[in-house]
Amino acid sequence: MIGEWIGTSKVYENGIVTKEGSAYQKISYDLDKSILVIELNTEFLQLHTIIYYDEKDGKYYYYPFSKRGVSKYPAEYNNGQLIVWSSDKKRFIFSRTSDGGFREYGERLVNGTWTKYFEDTFKNSQ
Repeated sequence: MIGEWIGTSKVYENGIVTKEGSAYQKISYDLDKSILVIELNTEFLQLHTIIYYDEKDGKYYYYPFSKRGVSKYPAEYNNGQLIVWSSDKKRFIFSRTSDGGFREYGERLVNGTWTKYFEDTFKNSQ
């Protein structure tokens, strides 16, 4: 996922797209590849995120920074996907797409069913 990416950001409510706009993302390593840095800019959201693997506890951590502050969420890498757990009922999933791009989407657990509430899809800008 390292590189510069362009794409589309969509917001869903009850399974219907309610907002759609352009998205740009730059992903790079830093600190001798000990962290992954994601700079996301969409029409709805700007985030500067750091993903870090803590060798002591054997877990990934996802730190999204926004104008409102910073959070820390545990994450796991499973079957080619990075799954970030912002709570027991909310998660973000990063995965590659068949065309060489990638996507990130968020889901909420509603009445026992995972329901998508946003999706960003990207292709390499080069």
